[in-house]
Amino acid sequence: MPTIAFQGRPGAYSDLACRNAYPAWATLACESFEAAMDALREGAADLAMLPCENSLAGRVPDIHHLLPDSGLFVIGEHFQRVEHCLLAPQGASLAGIRRIHSHAVALGQVRRLLREIGAEAVVEADTAGAAQMVAAWGRPEEAAIASALAAEIYGLAILRANVEDAAHNTTRFYIMARENRTPPPETAGLKTTFVFRVRNVPAALYKALGGFATNGVNMTKLESYMIDGAFTATQFLCDVEGHPAQPALARALEELAFFSREVRLLGVYPAGSKR
Repeated sequence: MPTIAFQGRPGAYSDLACRNAYPAWATLACESFEAAMDALREGAADLAMLPCENSLAGRVPDIHHLLPDSGLFVIGEHFQRVEHCLLAPQGASLAGIRRIHSHAVALGQVRRLLREIGAEAVVEADTAGAAQMVAAWGRPEEAAIASALAAEIYGLAILRANVEDAAHNTTRFYIMARENRTPPPETAGLKTTFVFRVRNVPAALYKALGGFATNGVNMTKLESYMIDGAFTATQFLCDVEGHPAQPALARALEELAFFSREVRLLGVYPAGSKR
């Protein structure tokens, strides 16, 4: 059976994303993003699912630093709706909950629930790990915010589903592979992901990106971050629509390369069905 790796414990939202995107595949839980990439590089997994941004929390910083030098390729994207559930041991009641455990980001997304029941928010390393702990304790006053999949895996009851404050809470994932799988240029609905560094001169970024405007290329993501601890060394991660071999994007990338120190393609892939 093919395997897809993710960061987190069984029942994490990344696990759920893997199962939704590849329902016939086995999932491989890894302790870190680096471990998930290692599993893919070493052949323990056939693909890896790595979160890159969330509609509420923003970007996932570690991914920006790890992807460019990973030797892996982006071959797809997946959008996973984050549906938080209030989980507790079997037989527990909403009125008896005193503490709710979860990841800090998840707790920040269920403030209405916390106010409603007056429970103490307790920060844990991750959502699925919180569910695992609550199941091991078996105490009716302890609850967790995690996925319905975590409830199933750890034998917990769902006291309330969809407790997130914002209904649009969605995480976008890059699907990674060891080999590049660039579709033909004539394929409709393609995305291209790349990183670049501009020269440290006035208006360098303006000039580097001008080609995308003049050639009518739609840019859907542009993120900047420092590298090597230098305030003057900034790298950009960018997603655009199109294929590098298509004339418009080819001209835009040529102009980008002229004003940049480095341009590296990370993948060309079909846009996600929920974009």
